[in-house]
Amino acid sequence: MTQGATEKPAANAELDAERPPHLFKPGQSGNPAGKKPGTCNRATRALEELLEGQGLALTQKAVDMALAGDTVALKICIDRIFPPRKDRPMTFALPPINTARDAADVMSSIMNAVAAGQLTPADASELSKVVACTVKSFEAAEFADSLASIDQLTDAQLLRIAAGGSAPEIIGPRLLTIGSR
Repeated sequence: MTQGATEKPAANAELDAERPPHLFKPGQSGNPAGKKPGTCNRATRALEELLEGQGLALTQKAVDMALAGDTVALKICIDRIFPPRKDRPMTFALPPINTARDAADVMSSIMNAVAAGQLTPADASELSKVVACTVKSFEAAEFADSLASIDQLTDAQLLRIAAGGSAPEIIGPRLLTIGSR
């Protein structure tokens, strides 16, 4: 045997002989189609069958127990009637954002509202995300417009730009900036 190779102990060799060969190759699922949609496990089905038609009676019993002073039943009823709110509506006049400059002005008004106590920092954070998405959509639209203007250039114009010439009347000065500003 070569150096570094190991032999199987005799006990494992006997167990391997008793084991049936693997039916599936490594990385191959035993059930490639997966579980059928809508299939419940047995415990869930058993509970559904047990409680079938009893929902109204159980709900009424929980309400009766809550009214009789059972605090656990009362908590269950209150949690179902008034679930905890994930968000709450906020009143903040968000001006229209039509340019990146408008977005900067809106962010300034959001910061001022936090400083004045009109908005919580969490609410300001959520509004800032809306403004950031709006700015990204402006950037994407601007980029698409720039690509469209480049697509309209002729080969001669592209070669002139690549050679160091400029064509601001065609594609605008912003596209010609290369490197840091």
